[in-house]
Amino acid sequence: MAPYLEPDAIVLSLQNGYDNAERLQKSLGRLVYPAVVYVASEMAGPGHLRHHGRGELVIGQFAGSSEVVAEFALAGVPVSVSDNVASQLWAKLIINCAYNGLSAITQMPYGQIVVGDGMRELIDDVVNECLEVAKADGVGVQVDIRSAVAGIAQSMATQISSTAHDVARGRVSEIDYINGYVVRRAAIHGIRTPANRTILALVKLLEQRNAESKSLI
Repeated sequence: MAPYLEPDAIVLSLQNGYDNAERLQKSLGRLVYPAVVYVASEMAGPGHLRHHGRGELVIGQFAGSSEVVAEFALAGVPVSVSDNVASQLWAKLIINCAYNGLSAITQMPYGQIVVGDGMRELIDDVVNECLEVAKADGVGVQVDIRSAVAGIAQSMATQISSTAHDVARGRVSEIDYINGYVVRRAAIHGIRTPANRTILALVKLLEQRNAESKSLI
């Protein structure tokens, strides 16, 4: 999209993951600002978008951030500005690590996942590993992340993750940039992340199965 951007255009990255804005910035050769997205939705069919809950954004402070807030407000999308967007990005990453891969493996919505035997304990293990890696990276997650993770099962109870939809459709998922990101950062710091590593490995195995099935067609 680089050739089509106006010189003064504000570029936001509304994607899961922690370092997506940084990677886009390198590709575009211009500033890209991260946005934390809290919305549950799915493509229920051609031209049919189903909304499962929430719909707000969090952005950092930058020149033009107030303009962004005003523009989104016109569309009915609430946007808040954080003075510590790194903390907010890690909080969302931790939520994704807790739910996306498990939803992909089970093909179940968040509200059903958390009531399974041992699932709350597993999710807690994922969160603890993520917090340790975030701390090693110099980021203090200021959000009450355990309450936030638990709350997702209520506010987005019927949501099946975007990772789950990718796996179900035989696509390569975003798991490398969710649990995979945590595993890679952990390796740099010498931190063990068995829960995140297992979720990553299982989703990658499902991707491999899908790729092999396609090659047989």
